[in-house]
Amino acid sequence: MGEYRAGLGWDVHRTSAERPLILGGVAIPGDVGLEGHSDADVLAHAITDALLGAASLGDIGMHFPDTDARWKGADSMKLLEHAVKLAREAGFEVVNVDSTVILERPKLKDYRRAMRESLAKCVGIELDRVSVKFKTAEKVGPVGEGRSAEAQAVVLVRML
Repeated sequence: MGEYRAGLGWDVHRTSAERPLILGGVAIPGDVGLEGHSDADVLAHAITDALLGAASLGDIGMHFPDTDARWKGADSMKLLEHAVKLAREAGFEVVNVDSTVILERPKLKDYRRAMRESLAKCVGIELDRVSVKFKTAEKVGPVGEGRSAEAQAVVLVRML
């Protein structure tokens, strides 16, 4: 059995009425989205950072800087897919993903399965190894006031 490592990821984006809301590769209907250089998928970004961290490969900003025009409007699931490739090249496979989205609105429970399926496919693991949870900030701070959204993730990898 190989060595195990865990990585922690976190991301935050401001809300915007001008952008779509994409979480875990799933477009969520509504009147609020997230600002960002890429598609601002805060969940995919947190998972990408967690995976890169677990494999000691730096962070999302090192690999996909917001100063690089190539990533303008990029599909964040492609960034996650690339991080999975880098981790595999470094000798790691993903064991599981545990994540949380913190957002006041809209309610996300009806999109949980679609997000889990999208993430499981992208990362290359079974659906029962991907957890996506939802929380509000109880109207406290920028998330609670509806000005931003956050995501947190833990990714466990195993050395091949």
